[in-house]
Amino acid sequence: MTDRVIVGAIGGSFGVHGEVRLKSFCADPAAIADYTPLYTEDGRSFAQVVLTGQMKNGFTARLDGVVTKEDADALRNVSLYAARDVMPSLPDDEYYYADLIGLSVLDTGGTPLGTVKNVMDHGAGDLLEISAPGQSETILLPFTRAAVPTVDLATGRIIADPPAGLFPDASA
Repeated sequence: MTDRVIVGAIGGSFGVHGEVRLKSFCADPAAIADYTPLYTEDGRSFAQVVLTGQMKNGFTARLDGVVTKEDADALRNVSLYAARDVMPSLPDDEYYYADLIGLSVLDTGGTPLGTVKNVMDHGAGDLLEISAPGQSETILLPFTRAAVPTVDLATGRIIADPPAGLFPDASA
């Protein structure tokens, strides 16, 4: 799904007339309605998204084809994606999460540390979830300029300078 970028998620129904609770992952949260059509992972598309109100952690919205509370409830926790070509281009030091997943992570000496499995935002800053070879648990690396000085999308590599002790086998 590299030609699409995750822009939000449906939180379930709002009221009884088919409105949904909508979480936006966009830098300008209200812009989610500008990136239509929005798609689900299973291929359903919504050509029209109308924000009808604001609520804690998101919006209330109407999606075309969603007319009942049951329709809206069926979409609970469904992620929404926009086509990459309708998204704004980013400055050199910003990335769409989808572009980082799968990249190889090496330390500043060129030693492989693992592969980016996921990118998480817990409010205090982004974290790269890294699958390290021979490790059953993933490692969370702060996605800061200090810990991740280089992201090279062209070569598919991230150069990391992780805090001491974060990676068990990495020499510190």
